[in-house]
Amino acid sequence: MFSSPPPPSPGQSWDERACIEHLWQPLGQAVQHPWVLQGIGDDGARLHLPADHELVLSVDTLVADCHFPAAIDPEDLGWRALAVNLSDLAAMGAQPVAYTLALTIPSLDAHWLTGLCRGLLALARLHGVQLVGGDMTRGPLSLTLQVQGAVPVGQALLRSGARCGDLVCVSGDLGAAAVALDWLDNDSNDAAITAVRQAYFRPTPRCELAYRLRGQASAALDISDGLALDLQRLLKASGVGARIHSEQIPVNPHARALQGQSRALQQALCGGDDYQLCFTWPGSEAALNACVGDQKQVTVIGRVTAEPGLVVLANGQPMTLAQPGYDHFRNP
Repeated sequence: MFSSPPPPSPGQSWDERACIEHLWQPLGQAVQHPWVLQGIGDDGARLHLPADHELVLSVDTLVADCHFPAAIDPEDLGWRALAVNLSDLAAMGAQPVAYTLALTIPSLDAHWLTGLCRGLLALARLHGVQLVGGDMTRGPLSLTLQVQGAVPVGQALLRSGARCGDLVCVSGDLGAAAVALDWLDNDSNDAAITAVRQAYFRPTPRCELAYRLRGQASAALDISDGLALDLQRLLKASGVGARIHSEQIPVNPHARALQGQSRALQQALCGGDDYQLCFTWPGSEAALNACVGDQKQVTVIGRVTAEPGLVVLANGQPMTLAQPGYDHFRNP
């Protein structure tokens, strides 16, 4: 694990070269993937995938006070920034291989940067993903990560494969991260507050579950902007609709304890930042259970229909959503 980098000599200040030498190069060497031929140290990285695999790329930008509070602990930021990108690979059924990081920061703070690297490394080690390059510039805090993954040829999970009659499923539970937004500045030791904050700051990409779903699930995506909005994206890509039941949606128990069932359900449907998987399953529930095995909770919440659009039922009656989900250009 990283220790604090050596302090600059008297009269000197940290510069980009020092950051590369003491932080980025060691971070790139701490996790080494066998498909990476050349990582940090040249003008570009080189990867070599087996002939029976396809390359999967995804990129996300995280901006302070939009995607995370500016005062976030840097270790939490490192974890969160990589996690939301790995979640995109999981949604495609892809194995993480490598990533790049473009970092914009207002100043070179060695302590802060070391914390960021620790958070990145903690999650990178869990998934065997290697840092292979990046860039730094001065400005308001933001991070852009691109992740490179691989999936066996023809087995990528797509949004466009759902068919009428398929089961609609979600992994884990929902709503905790959205509820946490009301408690980010709260230092309480209350167990429920601690749990929802952890869900927000340290999401867990569902890579292992995604590997099991390859070649089995008919469609999939990760839940980043709220179940209702993201599921509608999947349905539109597939040219179908769905009816889901609110009483079957796995609302996080800590979110329910903090905000009550009704409000927590709305957060589960519309809040976002869950980074669980939503997928459709063409077989029986028994076959689904056999596929997911010892992976954590997977819940069937409804079925795909031929009629377009999403209908959310509460006790058999269509319910109204408080908001359709998160949109950068609609939400403040």
